[in-house]
Amino acid sequence: MATLVLGPPPPELQALLERRRRSRVDRLDEVWDGVLHMVPAPSVAHARILSQVMEATAPRARLAGLIPAVGPFNLGESKRDFRVPDAGLLEPGASGVWLPTAALVVEIVSPDDETYAKLPFYAAHDIDEMLIVDPDSRAVDWLALAEGHYRPVDRSLLIDFGAAELARQIDWP
Repeated sequence: MATLVLGPPPPELQALLERRRRSRVDRLDEVWDGVLHMVPAPSVAHARILSQVMEATAPRARLAGLIPAVGPFNLGESKRDFRVPDAGLLEPGASGVWLPTAALVVEIVSPDDETYAKLPFYAAHDIDEMLIVDPDSRAVDWLALAEGHYRPVDRSLLIDFGAAELARQIDWP
């Protein structure tokens, strides 16, 4: 269910936002061109898959000179427009609250999530590759940026790894 509140947030909404901030459940929330997207915490199955994906990709990333980043980070340039991927591979020296780009982002598909709607944003921020893992279909899609759009690839152009190989290594729930 989507909700858009125009104008200043009413006191009830302000109280909800403050409760979410205090309890830290807002750490996965995103802002899309000024519109808040409240994102629920993922399931345990989601976390297990993410852990396996990063265990499999991290050693290869390090060999390629990239830095694995697990957990929430803000991809974008300000609090007005950012996304929070599940994980990523970063170039050396990446730091700060707002990362303008990444070499690769990982998205584990959750019920009602907006993974595929994020593709234009990631493309605009020159994310070289996306790794999308869908637990329901047990599919791994590896996408590479080409001419401003993502196209499926069998193997990463960044690290020595492929979608089918990764899918075989996942202990699917």
